[in-house]
Amino acid sequence: MLSTFDWIRRSQTGAELLATLRVGAGDEQIQIKEDDGPSSHETSIGPPLSALSSPCHRCWVYPRTRWPEQADLYCPFCKDILIKARKLGAVAQRAAVIWGFVNQLPKTGLVKQESPESPVLGTYLHDSKRFLLIIKQRRLRPWLQQLVLYHGTELKGLLQIFPTVGATSGICMGDVLCRAIHHESRFAMDQLRVRFYSAPYQLIRPHEREQKGILTFDASEFLSLLEMAKVFRTLVRPREQDMLYELLQLEDPTEVQFYWGRIQGLLDQEVKDMLTAWRIRQWPKTRVKLLYELTNYVVFDESH
Repeated sequence: MLSTFDWIRRSQTGAELLATLRVGAGDEQIQIKEDDGPSSHETSIGPPLSALSSPCHRCWVYPRTRWPEQADLYCPFCKDILIKARKLGAVAQRAAVIWGFVNQLPKTGLVKQESPESPVLGTYLHDSKRFLLIIKQRRLRPWLQQLVLYHGTELKGLLQIFPTVGATSGICMGDVLCRAIHHESRFAMDQLRVRFYSAPYQLIRPHEREQKGILTFDASEFLSLLEMAKVFRTLVRPREQDMLYELLQLEDPTEVQFYWGRIQGLLDQEVKDMLTAWRIRQWPKTRVKLLYELTNYVVFDESH
């Protein structure tokens, strides 16, 4: 029998991962417990692969569903996952995955969907120290804020945050998750750290991002970066964001100075004061890129 974690690692996309959590729970509740098997699944093993028969074409373990005249390609559990995944594609595209390896699991309200307003979309509790969370991408900052406020310095370990995988990415969601698990024990449990990956492939090749200093942060530092990204996304209009990014990526200081003077005439005084206070022209290009990556994880503050 495949365990819950075996089914999770068979997910090809973020939509399949979310669907696995929901189908594995047996209903529309997100919570899924360790060692819960697929309740609707046959317990027998499928036939060996041959010219005349084969097991399920997705899990390659269980027998395919048989209809009166022909056999389906998938077992009942895999078929349920694929059907639900088709409806969850748009949701998964706007979600982030968190793999946590901590000294204690966060409080229940932070890892379960207790209400429709909850940022949590899916949860898997692996053991007393590890958990998998699928969260609404733009609700990352308030979720992390609540985590730090509730647990304070008691919670120690590593949170790895990365986006979901699409159907055309060429990378398997299960493989990305396994790479996150591979990296989980690189740090001592002396504080709460966050590793932020802006793309799934970075978990396979994290060294370049790590060398540039835009991969691992302590929790308070990462929250500060998210707050800056929120302010930036709120105050700077999208067209101005694009122009500013192109300007800050220029190599020639003379060219930067020329265009900086021109863009100043397009910005509001509040934005100019903010950029001056941040001294954004002195930032390394990698930090500028990180700021723009984080704008995808914060909401526009309409109250401003």
